[in-house]
Amino acid sequence: MSLFSGMTISGTALSAERARLDVISKNIANANTTKTENGMPYRRQVVVFKAQNASSFKEQLAAYAGGTGESAQNTVEIDKIVEDKSPFLKKYNPGHPDADKDGYVLTSNVNTIQEMVDMITAMRAYESNVTSVNNTKSMMLKALEIGK
Repeated sequence: MSLFSGMTISGTALSAERARLDVISKNIANANTTKTENGMPYRRQVVVFKAQNASSFKEQLAAYAGGTGESAQNTVEIDKIVEDKSPFLKKYNPGHPDADKDGYVLTSNVNTIQEMVDMITAMRAYESNVTSVNNTKSMMLKALEIGK
């Protein structure tokens, strides 16, 4: 494992979580959107992550113990952003311009409570990776002090 691999892994995780927070913010901003360009309500979006260079712990340990000193570096990236296929909500609001003949309006499938929970978990993951970067930096500085 190289000296900066911990920084690289945490850096990719920081980028992925930032993008996740952007999508969550977009969902919350459009929670009350009843019409988009296609004429339908806004549909919630979800970020899907995937690991890059993923290998099992056993494979990494074998590579490291095998004398190469290097193991596969696991990083995270955004695989795709998908739309949540859950049904739109129907709300009774006969005065709304988008109401049907019965007075119901199709609204977005965004649940703001779920989005807030997702936002908190994304923020905690982001904070954890910042802490990891700071700890790695601190260890590197301490290693440099040993050489003095």
